[in-house]
Amino acid sequence: MTHKDETDFGFSRVAPAEKTRRVRAVFESVAPRYDLMNDLMSAGLHRLWKRQAVNMLDIRPGHMVLDLAGGTGDMTRLMRINGSTGRAVSILSDINAAMLTHGRDRLLNEGLAAGIDYVQADAESLPFRPRSLDRICIAFGLRNVTDKVKALRAAYEALRFGGLYLILEFSQLKLRALEPLYDAYSFQWLPWLGQRIAGDADSYRYLAESIRRHPDQNTLSAMLQQAGFDRVDYTNLAGGIVAVHRAWKI
Repeated sequence: MTHKDETDFGFSRVAPAEKTRRVRAVFESVAPRYDLMNDLMSAGLHRLWKRQAVNMLDIRPGHMVLDLAGGTGDMTRLMRINGSTGRAVSILSDINAAMLTHGRDRLLNEGLAAGIDYVQADAESLPFRPRSLDRICIAFGLRNVTDKVKALRAAYEALRFGGLYLILEFSQLKLRALEPLYDAYSFQWLPWLGQRIAGDADSYRYLAESIRRHPDQNTLSAMLQQAGFDRVDYTNLAGGIVAVHRAWKI
């Protein structure tokens, strides 16, 4: 196998199929404690980031909305409880059956499941007709996709003209003075917390490494443009620790 036939899995280089297998194993491991860990890792800030991202989706009644790599359903849940999006049709999708099942059960338990379809799907090969979706969001999922370029193109093909693709993802910190603290948080605190709460330090070590390997704000913007999107922009949150990218299909 040549170097170009490999892809990143955290700081390691592996075959694409091996990355897909390992990522699936990571999320099968963390699914039962995923929501609790998100709250602890971000001190609850992920909820504010997701709420802001949902508001930026500009969902209208009648829209067909895909929550891609939706995991335990946080974004779909926010769409359901937002009164202005109540008549939109939501699709919660994830490649990992354990995460998707957890998300479905959570929405059912909260009485928010009406009008939601559930689809186990790979972001690189979406099982939807071309030009059939109005909005696609992917929150904290793109960095785990094996072939990001292929995933961006798949999203472009699935969107109608006038459709919006929104990415909420960890990005590049812009406050250099905080870098030592952020590194300590990422590579020491997260694995320790993962071991204590989820009994899995390795998965959270991978998650920290995957953030560092993810394209920065400008690189991801260029990738979106190369996939065919227009009006590409991004908004930094928490000093660039997280960014919201928006890209339109015109």
